[in-house]
Amino acid sequence: MSRLRPVFSLILVSLATLLISCGGPNVATAPPTYTQSQIEKIQEYVPDLVAVQERGPELQKLIVNEDWIDVGTFIHGPMTEAKLNMNFIVSNLFPEQQKQGRKIVRDMLNNLVKIDQAADAGNSRQALSAYDAVFSDINQFLDLVPAKAVSNEAG
Repeated sequence: MSRLRPVFSLILVSLATLLISCGGPNVATAPPTYTQSQIEKIQEYVPDLVAVQERGPELQKLIVNEDWIDVGTFIHGPMTEAKLNMNFIVSNLFPEQQKQGRKIVRDMLNNLVKIDQAADAGNSRQALSAYDAVFSDINQFLDLVPAKAVSNEAG
């Protein structure tokens, strides 16, 4: 019986090698695509987000002029609405992108809070720094949005 163990082991190794090598090639799966329904839902919110992005210089001017009341109004008005739109868009992104999208939205909210705190303190330098971060967050977020959803709205 002890002589058969090495032979039996050799047969098992050969069989395993044969099964592994004869396994079919991995079938490449097509990358996931957005459904028309998802694109339509995203398209509902993208124009408002782009509109806020385009109003960025307006907020910057308010900060430079130290018009703190209007800075607060802008943050709690259009910027908060943009954050809500971003949350609606996130729920329609691919699952892998949703995590990154939620992080960007959180970062943007934190930066909006920093602008608000800087406005309360009258610190335009800190507010401008947070302003740059907010609009960087919006740009990063728009990079996550499917191009189809943005281009259809633009054209």
